[in-house]
Amino acid sequence: MFTRRTTLLGAAIAALVAAAPSLADEGLSPAPRVLGQADQTVGLKHVKAELVAPPAVMQHQQADTGAPKVVEFTMTIEEKKVAIDEGVTLQAMTFNGSMPGPTMVVHEGDYVQLTLINPETNTMPHNIDFHSATGALGGAQLTLVNPGEQTTLRFKATRAGAFVYHCAPPGMIPWHVVSGMSGTILVLPREGLKDEAGNPVKYDRAYTIGEFDLYIPKDENGKYVDYETPGEAYADTVEVMKGLIPTHVVFNGRKGALTGENAMTAKVGETVLFIHSSANRDTRPHLIGGHGDHVWERGKFHNPPAKDLETWFVAGGSAAVATYKFLQPGIYAYVNHNLIEAAELGATAHVKVSGEWSEDLMKQVAAPGPIVGQ
Repeated sequence: MFTRRTTLLGAAIAALVAAAPSLADEGLSPAPRVLGQADQTVGLKHVKAELVAPPAVMQHQQADTGAPKVVEFTMTIEEKKVAIDEGVTLQAMTFNGSMPGPTMVVHEGDYVQLTLINPETNTMPHNIDFHSATGALGGAQLTLVNPGEQTTLRFKATRAGAFVYHCAPPGMIPWHVVSGMSGTILVLPREGLKDEAGNPVKYDRAYTIGEFDLYIPKDENGKYVDYETPGEAYADTVEVMKGLIPTHVVFNGRKGALTGENAMTAKVGETVLFIHSSANRDTRPHLIGGHGDHVWERGKFHNPPAKDLETWFVAGGSAAVATYKFLQPGIYAYVNHNLIEAAELGATAHVKVSGEWSEDLMKQVAAPGPIVGQ
């Protein structure tokens, strides 16, 4: 059981920062400036990307066989209190205000140029580790910004696939990740997705599902504690985290975030691309009443996709990609098929599909009634 701490915010933050090892403590140093190297981006076209909040995915071309380009992104870190369930709040830390952060889309060979802003109204240092990048710590050591600072990082997207990005400040990585700071970057092959035989795989809609394991402390009466600041929540939250038993497992930041009026939508005959990320724990998505037509379980597009899966696996710290062509209308449940986590802890989403029902695919031959012969 935990009690609310009354330590002043300034003292709490100072203690956290003091406890966090510096790059020098970790045997690291900022990347050196190498003189005489030619800038390979000179002459390339620069494109400003417009990010959108999940589950939506930014507008993009599925194939881009033209010359590589520099895709410019801007993300602002937002620390805020969010309701994750009825009567339960989280002192969240987010990229652009959403859990997960926006899905970034580029093509293999493009350059990703991100300006990361940490407003002075925030209380914590933040950065970003791109699993898609090549270089120590995925860019984390080059993007560490204190409140009131911004920085710009550029890296070349050399590997196709869906990759996780997350915050990784020294000494505080797990806490920042399970407090909301992760997202996905989609690096598409320049020629687009292909099946195991090399045929194009196209989609009509794309959605991002970010799965979060959350660890909300309770007081001595078993009631979830409502904190006023991230620093105030830190010590109690870490104690719950150490037990490795989440209090909530949710999609996109809160229980029911992708159900009801917020459900994903599609039409019969449309193919939907599902991007499922999990920055901390393993999970296993399942579309009840549907399948994974093509599934890149490890999210890497130069590997042939698996076909016709009922449930697929997402390793913690990765993102899986699956496509499905909807053939029947109705409400489909998209769940973590640890059904306890889906039904009791919150890991359930819905897809509302409109269109005409096919009795050839499914038909009730006889309505429920008395057992014959009794």
